[in-house]
Amino acid sequence: MGVATPKQFCPVLERPLISYTLQALERVHWIKDIVVAVTGENIEAMKSIIQKYQHKGISLVEAGLTRHRSIFNGLKALAGGQAGSTLSKPEVVIIHDAVRPFFEEDDLLKVVRAAKDHGAAGAVRPLVSTIISPSPEGCLDHSLERARYRASEMPQAFLFDVIYEAYQRCSDYDLDFGTECLQLALKYCCTNAKLVEGSLDLWKVTYKRDLYAAESIIKEKISQEICIVMDKEEKEHVGHLLEAMLKNELNHVKVTSGVPCHAGGNIQHIILEQCYSFVCVNVMTTDFQNTQKLLDMLEQSNLSILYPVVVVSVHFLDFELGPLSQKMESLMWIREFAIEAKKRNILLCGLLINCSQDEQKLQESLRQGAIIIAALAKERNSALVGQLLVA
Repeated sequence: MGVATPKQFCPVLERPLISYTLQALERVHWIKDIVVAVTGENIEAMKSIIQKYQHKGISLVEAGLTRHRSIFNGLKALAGGQAGSTLSKPEVVIIHDAVRPFFEEDDLLKVVRAAKDHGAAGAVRPLVSTIISPSPEGCLDHSLERARYRASEMPQAFLFDVIYEAYQRCSDYDLDFGTECLQLALKYCCTNAKLVEGSLDLWKVTYKRDLYAAESIIKEKISQEICIVMDKEEKEHVGHLLEAMLKNELNHVKVTSGVPCHAGGNIQHIILEQCYSFVCVNVMTTDFQNTQKLLDMLEQSNLSILYPVVVVSVHFLDFELGPLSQKMESLMWIREFAIEAKKRNILLCGLLINCSQDEQKLQESLRQGAIIIAALAKERNSALVGQLLVA
């Protein structure tokens, strides 16, 4: 990849890539155990990741010198009989890459069902490029008919007894130089794997540029819902105009609203539903009162452990009735709150909207505010933390 850090530990939105893959596996309720093969030098780092991001049901085994030897070590752990182990032998085992975090449960389910029927199964995708064979002199020898071939992807699934026997019987050459698990099942157990057409989400983070693509996908995923937090009085004031503008301008984003409350209420429900973008309207209340309530609730919920949470504290001022500089100066304390919030992975910034008596100016300011909010939610740029933006 061109970086010193093993790619599964490379940060994406300041969180190791492997944590996203583990999270995706943990969401699948029918997966009983997850075994991760880690090199000895990275065992402590992996334990720290599991603890920090609160992953559950993860067992670690020491990786081998090659991919196949690492997989074999994982299978040995699942075979049972090891002192102190709580793992038990499964009927079906899934083999997956730590650097493929974007699969869906349906991808896993299809290969598992096929493995139950055929003994082995693996996801495949159509080839993107034509495969050619060079001659010893570096010239074209022949090319393959692309339509007849497929790219082998992950996940793959096997009846446990099939793949474990294959690894027990395979040669040192296979363990050191082989790359395809399905081929081992065929070669040593005569199990012809079922090939399952996989989704576009099965791609593998291989190069440094893939980390940027991964970050973009994650940002897009967690910016699909924005929650507007405001009191009932504010909802009947200009706050409802901002909500309407957001819904109008961001027709691809789900916009919900809620009332801040420390004990129960719909904001807690929205947090539990894992919304990662909040717009806090401060109109009738004293400046920042609603935002402070929201920050307290977010801190108690631990929502920001997995993804950065964006909080936009919105304030209104008729620019023609009062000096803008005085209002902005009174809101400069947002920087202090933002510094503390950033320590908890909460990205807080302020937004000042012109609450003009002129309807046209008001609508334009609300529209600009909606555009700024959308950009903040999508980009999650930590460089803007503590800044007071003006619409």
